[in-house]
Amino acid sequence: MAQDIVPIELGLTQGDVVTLWAPRWREKGEEWEAFLGDEEDLFVFPDAAHLAAFVRTAEEHDLTDHPAWPIVPSLGVADLSPDDNHQFDLVGVPELIAEDPDTWTIGELADVIAIVRALADVCDLEKVHEVLDSAEGFSLLPQGTLPFSGRDGAKLWDELSEVVSEKWDEVLDAIDSVVSTPEVPEKELAVAQEELAALEEAAAAAAAVDAGSDDEDSDEEKAEPTGFWAEAGIDPIKIITSAGEFYTLRCYLGDDPVFLGRRGKIEVFTSARGLSRFVAENDEHDLAEVETWNDVKVKATAGELDVDVDDENVYVLTGIAEDMEEGPDSLDPQQLDLAVELFEDAGEWAEDESVKDALASSESLGWLVSFVVAPDPTRLAPSAPYDAEVAAFRALQATFEDRLNVN
Repeated sequence: MAQDIVPIELGLTQGDVVTLWAPRWREKGEEWEAFLGDEEDLFVFPDAAHLAAFVRTAEEHDLTDHPAWPIVPSLGVADLSPDDNHQFDLVGVPELIAEDPDTWTIGELADVIAIVRALADVCDLEKVHEVLDSAEGFSLLPQGTLPFSGRDGAKLWDELSEVVSEKWDEVLDAIDSVVSTPEVPEKELAVAQEELAALEEAAAAAAAVDAGSDDEDSDEEKAEPTGFWAEAGIDPIKIITSAGEFYTLRCYLGDDPVFLGRRGKIEVFTSARGLSRFVAENDEHDLAEVETWNDVKVKATAGELDVDVDDENVYVLTGIAEDMEEGPDSLDPQQLDLAVELFEDAGEWAEDESVKDALASSESLGWLVSFVVAPDPTRLAPSAPYDAEVAAFRALQATFEDRLNVN
């Protein structure tokens, strides 16, 4: 897709529709944001074929002055089809908020609320702002699970649920009131529909091949990871700290870890979108030396970078020190193992030997960690109190979090 103009799907009361969104950009010293529309009207279409037919023929609308617009009319239907990261189910918010406030629920809700706020700003929907300002929790969603933890967090989540239950229809009605679907030329539509049909046929064929392959491999060893990130040899990772949830990138050159950053500072981002934008615009970091970096940058520049974090690359640092105070039996071995891996990788990349030293088996913290993540019934268990181990772990965590440069 053209840089900074993104196809999105909105789940509205009339069904799923597609349109274009231009996230905030700067031009002549001013900041702008826009959707495909005309002033306060939002243009939406039933599918990417109708959207393609419109952008190929329309002469005047709110995106014609965008720096990247000249590229858009030449794009194919595939380029105008929203990816999974740009599908926002507005009508599904009441169902979503009925779930427990875990990482995935809050992440999805944060994305939906962010696009709703953008629509309210661009289309001047005061009613939407009024609803979103009526509960503090809406503004805290980008911080992840932390604000919704404990008794106070549960209260915030309950307040959100109450507002959604009572007022979300007002949000949907306000957005519906500015939605319209322009007519498109039949000739252009027919061409675009043929493109869409070919895409759907190819996708169905690929799915059939994948299903057959899954059947053949069901009794065999699990295949190596595939997809863009596996081919690039770079992994998106998510780090959850007391300050919030952050995204960044890491790879291994041989056995040596390399992070998105330089001089011991790791660039982290509060959203996948922020990470993608940074990748598109910056090369002053250690990952720029990786052979496949340009492939990542090209996708980010095109607005096609899917920051999909595998479960094994999610590092939850919160709660470990508190659990350690209770003793080894209270610790989650996988959570601790991942945290130690992250600390060690960052220390090695930054050439900081203190991490390795603190986790050596001859040290009390290293002994406790080894006891938890690699249990051996013949090994003597660490004994209480665990004050020294907790203090050493907190020091490692503080050192690591000091490395994070939050964008």
